[in-house]
Amino acid sequence: MQIRGVEQGFQPAVLDGRVARGKRSHLAGLAAEDQVARHYSGGGMPVCARRWRGRAGEIDIIARDGDRVVFIEVKQSRTHDEAAAHLTPWQMQRIWNTAEEFLASEPQGALTDVRIDVALVDGMGRIEILQNAYAA
Repeated sequence: MQIRGVEQGFQPAVLDGRVARGKRSHLAGLAAEDQVARHYSGGGMPVCARRWRGRAGEIDIIARDGDRVVFIEVKQSRTHDEAAAHLTPWQMQRIWNTAEEFLASEPQGALTDVRIDVALVDGMGRIEILQNAYAA
């Protein structure tokens, strides 16, 4: 029996290292989302959804600021600059498309007051919020 990937020249230790790094990154991302959700809730903006999934993709956090719906994309890395660099134009479009899906269920639909924030979390757990990150 062959180990998956070995036939392509990978060693099991390399595969184990990649799996471990991927798992650590995933868990760090979940922890960052939890931290950001607490930040918004503590600031008086109740979180109404986490990891909301539509056909176009997923929104990490959705909060309410009065009548305004705030969509929050969380990016975590060693530094805020590295975290920001992980947000691609394709992801930004996906977030917008998914937000439009969510808004279809709102009473005012596409006329709902909206803001899209990007929350950057560094390796020390510091949060930097880029409010209205999609504004021109």
